[in-house]
Order: sequence, then C-alpha cells, then structure tokens
Amino acid sequence: MNELVQTTLAAPEGDISFIGLFWQAHLVVKIVMLGLIAASVWCWAIVIDKALLYARTKRQMNRFENVFWSGQSLEDLYGTLQNRSNHGLAALFVAAMREWKRSHEGARPALGSLQQRIDRVMDLTIQREAERLESRLLVLASVGSAAPFIGLFGTVWGIMTSFQAIAASESTNLAVVAPGIAEALFATALGLLAAIPAVIAYNKFSSDVGKSVGRMEGFADEFSAILSRQIDERT
Repeated sequence: MNELVQTTLAAPEGDISFIGLFWQAHLVVKIVMLGLIAASVWCWAIVIDKALLYARTKRQMNRFENVFWSGQSLEDLYGTLQNRSNHGLAALFVAAMREWKRSHEGARPALGSLQQRIDRVMDLTIQREAERLESRLLVLASVGSAAPFIGLFGTVWGIMTSFQAIAASESTNLAVVAPGIAEALFATALGLLAAIPAVIAYNKFSSDVGKSVGRMEGFADEFSAILSRQIDERT
C-alpha cells in the first residue's frame, strides 16, 4: 500500500505543466477545474455577444435620433419603421405612434386619456428593452461572485488529499509535496481567471444598460411633450 502511494506521489514530478497538473489532479478537483473552464468560456461568449449588442444598439439610437430631429414628418417616419423589428428609440417611437393612430381611428377619436396611454406604452417598451439588454448579465454576476469560492473548494480538497497521501507515505520531501500543492492551487487560479473578467464585464455592461435606459427615458419625455402639444391643439 505504501509503495502504491509513493508511486502515485512521485509520478507528478515528471510533468508540472498546466495540462499535466490537470490530469494528475483528484477527480473532485478535475470536476471543479472543468466547471470553472466551462464557466469562463460561457462568460466570454456572453461578453462578446453583449459588446456587439450594445455597440449595435448605440449606432441604431444615433441613427434614429439623426433622422427624427432632421425634420422628417412623423407620419413618414412611422410608415418607414412600423413593419420593421425595432429596438431602442425606434421601438419607443413606433409604440407611441401606434397608440396615437389607434386613438384617432373611427368617427370619435379617443383623446381623453391619450397622453396617459402613450406614456404607459412607452414605459412598458422601455421595460422590455431594458430586460433585453440585461438578459444573461446575471450569469456574469453569479460567476464573478461564486467562481473564487468554487476554486477555493478545489484547492482545499486538493491540499487535503495531498496531506493524506503525505501522511500515508510518511514523506515530507518537497519534490513529493510540490506537485500536489501546485495542482490544488491551479484550481484557485482558474477560479480567479473566470471571476475577474466576469466582474469587470458585469460592471461595464450594467453601466452601459443604465446609460441606454436613461437615453430612452429622455427621448420618451421629449416625444411625450411633442405629442402632448398636438393633443392640446386638437382638443
């Protein structure tokens, strides 16, 4: 039994690369490592997707604002956008104009509470847009907070296993101890590798979402004021 333990402890001496440390790790530590690697890959996929989404959303908002404030007729702009899949400011505009036109249909236009209905429609649209922009950000927050502790669990398990093997072999030679400690600490490194980018990305994207929502709320207030003047002129 002691010979088997000594052989197991001596084997890692030949390969202390990252791949070697992974293959020599305890099964529990391997599961932790694989989970952290998968979480890191998932987070990077979300980061890339969100970075492209927010850049595209910003361009769409800039383009819409340029057209909206260019003096083009609201009816013409609505006719251009109504059959498209709109997001951001364009979605707000289309939702408000759709409610405006529905209220003017028929022989008796429903103008009594039109302003409140338009404001409610735009608030709901902003809420849906915020949910679309915030989707999967919770994954980044969860990985950022949990990954270091998961990595620490793998480290504690690996060190505990190493100490048990040391006690069984009755050897404290550094060459015997080092590989087991290294593979345990490797789990902590993977935990930090997954957590740090996730936390940074979450904070950055949360700020971007806040700016986008604030921009939509500002446009909603301005557009609501424009429609309010037209409602007052027709009543």
